[in-house]
Order: sequence, then structure tokens, then C-alpha cells
Amino acid sequence: MVTRLSHLFLRTLRDDPSDAEVTSAKLLVRAGYVRRQAPGIFAWLPLGLKVRARIEAIIRDEMVAAGAQEVLLPALLPREPYEATDRWTEYGDGMFRLQDRKGADYLLAPTHEEMFALLVKDLYGSYKDLPVTLFQIQDKYRDEARPRAGLLRGREFTMKDAYSFDLTDEGLERSYQVMRDAYEKIFARLGLEYVIVEADAGAMGGSKSEEFLHPISVGEDTFVRSAGGYAANVEAYVTPVPDALPIEGQPDPVLLPASDTPTIETLVAHANEIAPRDGAPWTAADTLKNVVLALTHLDGTREIVVVGLPGDRDVDLKRAEVAFAPAEVEPAGDDDFRKHTGLVKGYIGPQVLGAESTTGIRYFVDPRVVDGTAWITGANERGVHVSGLVAGRDFVADGVAEVSDVRAGDPAPDGSGPLETARGMEIGHVFQLGRKYAEALGLKVQDENGKLATVTMGSYGIGVTRILAILAEAHNDEKGLAWPKNVAPFDVHVVATGKDEVAYDLATSIVAELEGERFEVLYDDRPKVSPGVKLRDAELLGMPIVVVAGRGAADGVVELWNRASGERRDVPVAELLEAVRAI
Repeated sequence: MVTRLSHLFLRTLRDDPSDAEVTSAKLLVRAGYVRRQAPGIFAWLPLGLKVRARIEAIIRDEMVAAGAQEVLLPALLPREPYEATDRWTEYGDGMFRLQDRKGADYLLAPTHEEMFALLVKDLYGSYKDLPVTLFQIQDKYRDEARPRAGLLRGREFTMKDAYSFDLTDEGLERSYQVMRDAYEKIFARLGLEYVIVEADAGAMGGSKSEEFLHPISVGEDTFVRSAGGYAANVEAYVTPVPDALPIEGQPDPVLLPASDTPTIETLVAHANEIAPRDGAPWTAADTLKNVVLALTHLDGTREIVVVGLPGDRDVDLKRAEVAFAPAEVEPAGDDDFRKHTGLVKGYIGPQVLGAESTTGIRYFVDPRVVDGTAWITGANERGVHVSGLVAGRDFVADGVAEVSDVRAGDPAPDGSGPLETARGMEIGHVFQLGRKYAEALGLKVQDENGKLATVTMGSYGIGVTRILAILAEAHNDEKGLAWPKNVAPFDVHVVATGKDEVAYDLATSIVAELEGERFEVLYDDRPKVSPGVKLRDAELLGMPIVVVAGRGAADGVVELWNRASGERRDVPVAELLEAVRAI
């Protein structure tokens, strides 16, 4: 199949778009694969659609091979199913909501668990119908607050989502493993490096969740891994809990008056000056930092909570969002402190905190703050701290909250060694949803005994358009894209340069030969475009192989480019086909 560039709906750009922040967004727009329509919303042009179709074909192959069946559900959905599962509210501002002319509520689907469950409920009623796995490749919509990473995080994007339906938990385990294995095959065929990490299920819910992350510097996720094999998204990392210490015999707390020690650094310096200890100086890890967070609950109410964590740690807001989900979390502001006069900013201590305290403010602690540990912390009086405040004796928390940052060198919770940190982009996510959605929507079938049993579900997502952007991010150089051959829109890009008809005649014969050998060919036959522009476009568009018929055409010689390696060499036309096959 041959496509002539003179007829292709394409316009390349010399300069990067001003609103693009990442390499893939710049190159895909410049090379004419996509065109921005609004923030986070893109039109797909012929070249972009061809790459997307090739990615989808690989995904379809492996999903069908794994026993899944393809369907297609609408993206415009009614409110009621999402109301039944509480996600109409839980999704908050991230969901696009709209009304029809009669005032009925609808949404643009961010995900389709509810609708797949209802589809199976509508058609199946017996254990004999199960197991079944269905999938679709469909557009999704999420109202991202700052969609400036091109296709990596848009408001409209394409996903492959699959859903398994089983009668038993053992069946769910089998279906989950089949889909997990299929994902590994898909990413291997796409040439994508990936790390499988434990993940937080978030609004999806369920008993088990794993992410497939592609390590990349522009990744939105931080993950950790150990040499012993542990890997997790930081949101899912569970801090190893130290053993409690004996409380009996510990000395009473001692006040540490100071005129100005509102920060951990100033507090540590002051403690070492007026109350040095034997053996080792005080450090930030000996202090208890009490961080005030503001939670906005689903009903709109705002609650102030305080989390105590070692002073050498900071709050990771992503982990805090998981800990206090589904509430939104942000640092408390000046207005919050004005409304809660019991909190002395810079000198907050746990003595006046807790749901049953005088302030009524709930108090949580880091898992490292176990009974018997003694801390330097605030005394709830300006200019005064306290040393030797013992957890379990002098203060008691309302609960434990995993909100502190995770660092390189922290221990893996499974004992497999110290952690290293890396950045990654999610390319796939698999969930064992269990019966959450089936129970909410009444998805039951008759079991072998004729009794109704609730179906258990799995959910499996792959970001199709995100993968396209990641491939563009991973395969480029300073001149443009360099697609891997299994997703490139064309196998070979033939360029005829110069004004001599010999070059065009030679290029045309080469195109015919390649077409006869079942190569997909992009032929730059534009007669009034300069050689420099044509060659720059060939570099920018990024086909795996470029054949240039130009100066050597009269002698039967062409220039052959291997776009991935950057190698360029002259090849006699008689040897071209063999050389192309070798690449």
C-alpha cells in the first residue's frame, strides 16, 4: 500500500507549539499526527490514526488470545448507575456532568465498571454463563485540572478496558492472572519497558491492585523498588512498624522554653544547646512534627486534622489523599488557624489533640510513632516546646495515617532490602474489584444449588493514547520521531529529491517494488518542495526506514537511512530490497 505525500492531509511545523511541555506533545503536533482543539483535547490526523490503529491491533490480538470478547459501550452515560455505587459524588470535579433537554443527569464516562456490570446482569443469570471477560477500546473523559502534557494526561483519551465476571474468588484469581499475563505480552510486543508495582485501588475499590509503570523522567508517578524484588507505587507503600518500647520508668516530660524556634531546624539547634543528651546530639528524627491538613469531604464540609510524624519527614500529599480518601486534602491555611485558636502555629503538640480533646481535632500519627517512643514536640504555647513526651502515656492518637514521604534507603516492607526511587508513567492497571459493584447493582446469578450468588469482578485498563505518547517520548532524537517498526504508520518512507526526472522515475520504481513485497510505503513525490524541506520532514515524521533518491539516481544509487540507529549509507538499487529487509 502506497500513500503519496502530495495527497496526504498533512502540514508539518518548524517550531514547537507554545502550550506543549513535554517532548511527545511537541513532536506529535509538529509532525502532524495530532492537532490541539482545546486544553487536553486533540484531533487525530491520518498519521496519528495509523499509529493508534497499530497499537490497538496489538492489544486486540492479545486480548482475544486471552479469551476476552470485544464489545463497545457508549461514552455518554446516565447518572443512576454511578449514583448506586456512590461514584457520581466520589469522582468530584474530575467527572464531566451534563443534562439533557429534559433536565436528566448524564456523564461522560471516566470509566465503565457500572455499565459492564449492568450489561452482564441484563443478559446472564446462571453460573453456567460464567466466567466471561469482556473488553472495549473506547474514549474516556476526565476533567484534569492542568492538562498540559499532551496525550500523556488529557481530558479526552482512549482506553482499552476489560472486565472479568466469575462466580468464585478462585475464579477471579484465575481471570486476573490471565489478564495480567496478557498485559505482559502486549507491552513486550510494543517494546515498552515496564515495572509491575503494588498500587492503591483509589475510587475503583477492590482487594488487589497492580500498576504497570513505564520508567520515564516525565512520569507522574513515583515508585519504589528493592533489589530483592519488591515494587510499589509510593501511595501503596506500607511503612514497616517498629516494635513498641516499654513505657514504665521513662522520665517525665521537660519543658524547653525558647523565644523563637518555630521550625524543626531551629528547634533541634536549641535542644542541643540547652538540653544536650549523652551519646549523640538531637536530630530532626527525634522531633515530632505536627502537620495540620484540611480535608474537604464529599458533602462539602471542611475538617481540620493533625498528623504527627518524625521531624525529618514531610507530608506527601498524594499519600495523604489515599489515607483520607475520598476527601480532598490540602495544607491548612491561615483562615483555618484563625478558626481553630487552640492550635499555636509552630508550637503544636499532641497534648490538646484528639477527637475527645478540648479542641475536638482528630489526631493521627505516622506508623513509626509507636507506644513508648519519646519525642521533642510543641507544648501548645508560643515559644515553648517539650522534651520526652511519650506516645501511649502522654498522648494517644485517634489512628495511624500513612502520609509521610517515602525515600531511597527506606526498608522494603517485605524485608527484601533498601528501596530505590524512580519516576514512571502508568500504562496499565489491573484490579480485583471483588463484589463492590455487583452488590451495588444487584448482579447475581443462580449457583449450582439454585440460590442467588453475587458475581465477583475484575477490571483491567490500558491507556491506548497514552502509550502512543510514551512511545513518542521514548523514540525520538533532536531531529524528530523515530518510531519502532511495529507501530510506525509506514514501513518505508521514499523521498524523491531534486528537479531531475531520473530521481522521480527511480523513486517510483522503488515504491512499486516495495509495494509488491507488501511493504507499506509513504512516498514524498511533492514536485515543488525543496530537498531540504523533504529531508527535514522525513526526519521529523520518523518512519523506521527512509530511502532517498537524489544525486546518485542516475548511477542507480540511493541513500538508505536506519532512523532508529541513525546510520545512513549509499546502496545500489539492485541491493536495496535486501538491505530494507535486513533493517
